[in-house]
Amino acid sequence: MITKEAVINNLEGLHARPAVFFIQKANEFKSSIWIEKDERRVNAKSLLGVLSLGIVKGSTITLVADGADEQEAIDTLTALINSDFSE
Repeated sequence: MITKEAVINNLEGLHARPAVFFIQKANEFKSSIWIEKDERRVNAKSLLGVLSLGIVKGSTITLVADGADEQEAIDTLTALINSDFSE
């Protein structure tokens, strides 16, 4: 299991379009992936779960991955966050 903190810096936070990009990317991996914020943990592959966290610009989240490709998953999702969700 790997965990890594990340700060959301894009204007919209993790809502709507950025959330869809994030979830699509998370679904490319076999590992179980979660997002933690304010002591809540949701499945990073669930749009409803991700949106329920109310992640806004400046929020610090923790990514958690567990599985065969956990390191690649964390690295890829962190890079997506750091790019402010630009493809």
